[in-house]
Amino acid sequence: MNSDTIAGHWHQIKGDLKQRWARLTDDDLERTDGSFEYLVGLVQERYGMIREVAERQVRDFGRHLEH
Repeated sequence: MNSDTIAGHWHQIKGDLKQRWARLTDDDLERTDGSFEYLVGLVQERYGMIREVAERQVRDFGRHLEH
């Protein structure tokens, strides 16, 4: 998955994102506005994980969008 995939599906996937990462607020998602890098940073911050793990989780999440 790349940043275009997230941006292209942003409005449709907000609910899925909140289910996957419940600690993300509506305000977080509004500020993210489809940015892959910003989403990774939020997941990293909210869940206290290293960047590589957060990035892998966001990429794995995005794979279901491509199918």
